[in-house]
Amino acid sequence: MSHTVITTTTTTRTSGESGLNLGYTQTIPGLLKIGQLISLLIAFLCVFCTRGWPSWPAFQYFEVVTLWFLVAFLIFFLMHLCRLQTRMPCINWPLTEFFHYSVGCILILIASIIASANSGGVSALVAGSVFGFIATFLMAVNLWTSYSVACGPQSGRCCPSPASGLSLLPALMVLG
Repeated sequence: MSHTVITTTTTTRTSGESGLNLGYTQTIPGLLKIGQLISLLIAFLCVFCTRGWPSWPAFQYFEVVTLWFLVAFLIFFLMHLCRLQTRMPCINWPLTEFFHYSVGCILILIASIIASANSGGVSALVAGSVFGFIATFLMAVNLWTSYSVACGPQSGRCCPSPASGLSLLPALMVLG
């Protein structure tokens, strides 16, 4: 007796699974990233388009920091928009973003304080430093909301769990 087995697989794709994740722009993290991008762009342009800086090194530092984090946050935003983090699971993206936001928050805060202290009453430079403070606030809010995702309990992909019978304690006792 011969039997023939025919297997049919049907794949359906909903509109939410297209190449772009446009729904991300309507979430809290998406809106925070958009706000950070806009405030950093305005801060950079305010300082970049101003002639006659009272303190050249202070505003060069401000430009470099705002432009660097503008590009970095744009990359993170496009990564979420195109769902690239799901295609590269070997990198812990929430922790990477958390680290980048914490460094960015500190550096942009320092740059905004230096820019506001050295603005010399030039309104465009004051506006640039104010938008730098706004970007710092938005980054702090993003850090606060993403802390549980980045620093919360992990799935245990990298480290063996105690229940698996593998423990690092004997190895540490040998080293100590």
